[in-house]
Amino acid sequence: MSKSTVAKLVPRVPSVPGSGRRAQYSASTKRALVEVAERLFTESGYAATSLDAIVAGADVTKGALYHHFSGKQALFEAVFERVEGEAARTIQDSLKGHQDPWEKARAGLRAFLEVVREPTYRRVVIQEGPAVLGYARFREQEERTTFAIVVDIVRSVLTAGDWDLDEDILETFARIFFGAMSSAGESVATADDPQAAAANVETAIGFILAGFQALADQGVDLPSASD
Repeated sequence: MSKSTVAKLVPRVPSVPGSGRRAQYSASTKRALVEVAERLFTESGYAATSLDAIVAGADVTKGALYHHFSGKQALFEAVFERVEGEAARTIQDSLKGHQDPWEKARAGLRAFLEVVREPTYRRVVIQEGPAVLGYARFREQEERTTFAIVVDIVRSVLTAGDWDLDEDILETFARIFFGAMSSAGESVATADDPQAAAANVETAIGFILAGFQALADQGVDLPSASD
């Protein structure tokens, strides 16, 4: 049977006028709600931000908000994902072009320390995230966006030495560093002097990286559990 014959036998589904326009309007409404909520959560915090203020800022009805989100917590989670996603892209971009694993790690560290000092990240992710989402959900969201970057950096550093490390130990290193960086980020974001705190973190992590680099350059084996 020819293609033309098949085409005649298959009924044509009529297009729905305005369906594309409605989809675009729906997407723009959702985007406006997230953008306004992000600004208000940053300025006033989660508890002090009302849904009325959000819909007024986005110039939509509360019904439009509930069409996209079940409530304020769901909207906050969307904001959290957006802020974390932008942070992850910033850190990932900082790694590009670095062939040397040690400089790559330092570049990622500097980008991370800049991110945690941004007002929106500090308020939404560090200060509000654990309380609003719950610690388990907060960690899940955080790992989904930034853990892969830490794994990439750790893999680059540990494969710079002549060390025979399997995937399990690489992931163990990554989880240790991920936990350390999360704690360091919180300490910087909540410090009275974030710039000084960031400098201290960069110095401390720099010492650790320098130690690994010295071990790699000298061909020293990493100690094993049996040691």
